[in-house]
Amino acid sequence: MRLGTEWNRRSFLGTLGMIAGSVIAGSMTASKKLFAAKASSKVSGFGQTGNPYEELGVTTVINCEGTMTMLGGSILRPELEAVMAQAGRHFVSIPELEVAAGKRIAEMLKLPEGYTALVTSGAAAAIQSGLAGILTGDNETFIKQLPDLTGLKSEVIIQKSHRNPFDHQLRTTGVKLIEIETRDELRHAIGPRTAMMHFTNFANGAGQIKVDEWVKLAKQYKLPCMNDAAADTPPVSHLWDYTNMGYDLVTFSGGKAMRGPQCAGLLIGRKDLVGYALLNNSPHEDTLGRSSKVGKEEIIGMVKALDLYLNEDHEALAKEWQGRLDSISRQVVRVPGVSTAFFVPDIANRVPHMQITWDVARISLTPKQASQLLRESKPAILMGAGEEKPGLAMNSFMLQPGEDKIVADQLVRIFREHSA
Repeated sequence: MRLGTEWNRRSFLGTLGMIAGSVIAGSMTASKKLFAAKASSKVSGFGQTGNPYEELGVTTVINCEGTMTMLGGSILRPELEAVMAQAGRHFVSIPELEVAAGKRIAEMLKLPEGYTALVTSGAAAAIQSGLAGILTGDNETFIKQLPDLTGLKSEVIIQKSHRNPFDHQLRTTGVKLIEIETRDELRHAIGPRTAMMHFTNFANGAGQIKVDEWVKLAKQYKLPCMNDAAADTPPVSHLWDYTNMGYDLVTFSGGKAMRGPQCAGLLIGRKDLVGYALLNNSPHEDTLGRSSKVGKEEIIGMVKALDLYLNEDHEALAKEWQGRLDSISRQVVRVPGVSTAFFVPDIANRVPHMQITWDVARISLTPKQASQLLRESKPAILMGAGEEKPGLAMNSFMLQPGEDKIVADQLVRIFREHSA
């Protein structure tokens, strides 16, 4: 046990040194031949069919809902898989890798001076570790005692309209969320126990205080400010827009439009706060974030995913996604009573979407019934129904080649089978 304690202490102090230096001068000593080695493509036993999900009896689906965590995020690019496989063939110091990856990401995103990044286990872990770092700083005693906030600040201010299931990650640190709605309420809520002001980006339209004003108020009251922008790419510029506004910490999900590893995310922000977040995170033991492990493969994968994402032709991609929707629309509107409309959400998942509606006097289906029939089709298709808009709603940016035709054919079949 003593050896483990000594190693943990050395690891903690070593990370502090790396954070303070902010310059990593490590080099790979493994042979280049090992880096170039390729894993055998032949699989025996489990996975030999090429579809391990079917071998487990789990149905794969055509995804018309987008980069949903419940569906596994996104599909990795082959080039990304190859780089992650390279990463899996070596051992490294994870804290050293995190600092180096953060430095590279800051350079790629051209972040403001004094900002860096941390690869986390998704945006949720970025929220938790980011706040934990604000609470504890580099105090090892405080880091070990969380979520016991004895001797620490204990409140985070949030707009009432910004409350959502993801603020559970804030509450895991032990803090109390103080809800406000107006600027006056914010002013009166600030006190000696206030640790941070939190903003939920997808709720920007709902609150009275908007994204640009929120950070200005935080600066006015000299409080750290975090923006949860998990699903807020595209546009790609959002990866640096919020730090340029002055946000101290910003979180992003790695496995959504960036198509990084599903279990990866980004915490972007001030070097000191990102460094404190790392001290509260895996691989460090006796920390709140120890369970939110992110592996060397995911860290490397997130850097590569950003490299690929930043160099994509985003306008061409948007046209491609719209083209898939147009193709489906042309088929389904041939069914009497069916119509389509197109929209792009104002915030989060800002990609082309299509709304499909029909005259219930001519087609005897509710949206939920239609959604269920698609789910039961062969192959299974997931398409949302019964939320903010009538009918069915879909996007196409997670469809694989040829799946738009399958979706169109199944929709036409279902509508015709239930036509009066």
